Amino acid sequence: MKYRIEIIPRTLFFKRPAGTSRGVYTERKVWYVRLTSPDEPGRVGIGECAPLPDLSCDDRPDYEQLLSDICRQTEERGERLSEEELENYPSIAFGLETAFKHFGAGMPGFGDSAFTRGEKGIPINGLIWMGDREFMFRQITEKIEAGFRCIKLKIGSIDFEEELGLLRYIRSRFSAREIELRVDANGAFAPSDAPEKLKRLSELELHSIEQPIRAGQWEEMAKLISETPLPIALDEELIGCNSCAKQAELLQTLSPQYIIIKPSLHGNRDRWIRLAEEAGIGWWATSALESNIGLNAIAQWVSTYDNPLPQGLGTGHLFVENVAMPLALRGDELWFYPHRQRTPVI
Repeated sequence: MKYRIEIIPRTLFFKRPAGTSRGVYTERKVWYVRLTSPDEPGRVGIGECAPLPDLSCDDRPDYEQLLSDICRQTEERGERLSEEELENYPSIAFGLETAFKHFGAGMPGFGDSAFTRGEKGIPINGLIWMGDREFMFRQITEKIEAGFRCIKLKIGSIDFEEELGLLRYIRSRFSAREIELRVDANGAFAPSDAPEKLKRLSELELHSIEQPIRAGQWEEMAKLISETPLPIALDEELIGCNSCAKQAELLQTLSPQYIIIKPSLHGNRDRWIRLAEEAGIGWWATSALESNIGLNAIAQWVSTYDNPLPQGLGTGHLFVENVAMPLALRGDELWFYPHRQRTPVI
């Protein structure tokens, strides 16, 4: 089949600055790919290519030219490039995969699951962004009042004692049976003080901590995981481990309690899950600050797995102007509304 792919760059602006231990995001650059074909007039497929600056393995100065080259190759072949050819470009692979699935189905609901049929929602965590104590406290209160049973806090940017105070406050009101607490350090702890900090955090009956120390320190991370009193989930550590051999090596060497899969960052997501489950490692998925185009694709994919853990899919209201999609929150669940489907306007 003959295809034409149009690349549409966009800058998305956050409603309020999104703070992490790596810095503060105020805007987000994404590239939409719009797939059409003269053989199927009127049919459109849209995907989102969204590398994270200074984090994605395919974040590079010539990203737009690289994306253009890959799209031209796709047009010339009349089909998607293979997984192996796109292995080192996970954000591009994800965007083009989404576009082809959308094109094939002719609608945003391109999967077949209870979620896409509008029969079941996906439980998600409520995300608390970094900031001063008052800002974080306000977010926590809003999420609890909205009915969230799992809350994830970004930590590592303000004083550790203040962060402990916030967590103690939540625990003073809600037991671990009532509210599940996850924290994400984004690599903010030093290997030397991480054990003591994990010990103190574990006293608050947390579910897990994401990436306590900076990625790439395999010897220190393996030791920390083997001795931790608090389950550790790896996130940034997975970035750049794109081959099956490298993914297997990471899981075997570090043996974490959990991994967190971000399709735009981590490449072959189904293989990560297979390798993790074979090793007895738990997992959940999160979006990586994509617009609703990417969020919709991630939600549809994760809904095909029978994973009861809350997923990290609460980023749909981050931007001033987002792409309208048939997604909505009901309490602490993300729902898809099949009767509202129409081609997104980008």
